[in-house]
Amino acid sequence: MAVKIRDLVEPLEATVLVAGDMEREVRGGYCGDLLSDCIAHAVEDSVWVTVQSHPNVIAVAILVGIPCVVVVNNYDVDKETLDRAQKEGITVLRTPLSAFEAVARLSALGIPGKKRREH
Repeated sequence: MAVKIRDLVEPLEATVLVAGDMEREVRGGYCGDLLSDCIAHAVEDSVWVTVQSHPNVIAVAILVGIPCVVVVNNYDVDKETLDRAQKEGITVLRTPLSAFEAVARLSALGIPGKKRREH
């Protein structure tokens, strides 16, 4: 089943901070807060669940090809981050859920965890 970014909002109880291409399909998920680990392991067209909210998150999303970033625990997101996401067409969602609960809900939608390479 294809899951579009717009399909993530309700299950995640999310607020859309930046609406990129809400019709874009996500094909996998990645959860982590270390930017270098995301670069090494996340795959293109994934939804990224993180507590990070600074502008470098958007730079990593662009580099990897991640169309949607989910910031958990209702953390504030820097204005510079939102401006960059808007410019680059990256969707930013904020949820009150923990990372654990957000990933559980994404998994229930049929979004698989994927990573680029194994150790």
